[in-house]
Amino acid sequence: MAFRASVLTLYPEMFPGHLGFSLAGKAMQRGQWSLDAVQIRDFATDKHRTVDDTPAGGGAGMVLKPDVLARAIDSTCQNDNRPRLLMSPRGRPLTQQRVRELAAGDGVVIVCGRFEGVDQRVIEARGLEEVSVGDYVLSGGEPAALIVLDAIIRILPGVMGNDLSGLHESFEGGLLEHPHYTRPQEWEGREIPSILTSGNHGAIEKWRHEEAVRLTRERRPDLFEKVEPKKNG
Repeated sequence: MAFRASVLTLYPEMFPGHLGFSLAGKAMQRGQWSLDAVQIRDFATDKHRTVDDTPAGGGAGMVLKPDVLARAIDSTCQNDNRPRLLMSPRGRPLTQQRVRELAAGDGVVIVCGRFEGVDQRVIEARGLEEVSVGDYVLSGGEPAALIVLDAIIRILPGVMGNDLSGLHESFEGGLLEHPHYTRPQEWEGREIPSILTSGNHGAIEKWRHEEAVRLTRERRPDLFEKVEPKKNG
């Protein structure tokens, strides 16, 4: 069964975006995954197609209305057990492990927030899983949704030319990825490390692991502490 992605948004024209190109785009053409961009505004019932209102208790900005968004979700998710994600800066950080879990399923429903956010009641009533792609604020959930889908689609079976390539990347083993080199052998006085052209595959793998450990320790000590715990004594 093909992976089905549904995105609820006020700007459906933003999809599939870059996912319509390269490997993801070819996989979509082959029917390995599909994308349905749902216009939330279509589920408003007033003549102005209103989707937001002022925040209860006062304050700046506007909030997506629960009744309108709930109708959009219910229409999209009839007889559907796909995970329901809400892109939100207060959500749990997206991890490669969660990406693999999502890729193993039948698909995903992603709600793109706008304005100041989404009414908390619809988050709770419709079981939305709040997900963050980083500690920063975007103008809306659409760019974040594209990031999530990009991460998922590229590891679907048969999407990448070499499925093994997805197993040797940053975060797959808990470490950052090792440095990469290619020809020419010498460039601007800098040479490819000799170990990589030695033909000794065992030594090469050892070097790559050591470099991954070094980079992770230097750049992401938070990750390093998880995969290389300090030994007592």
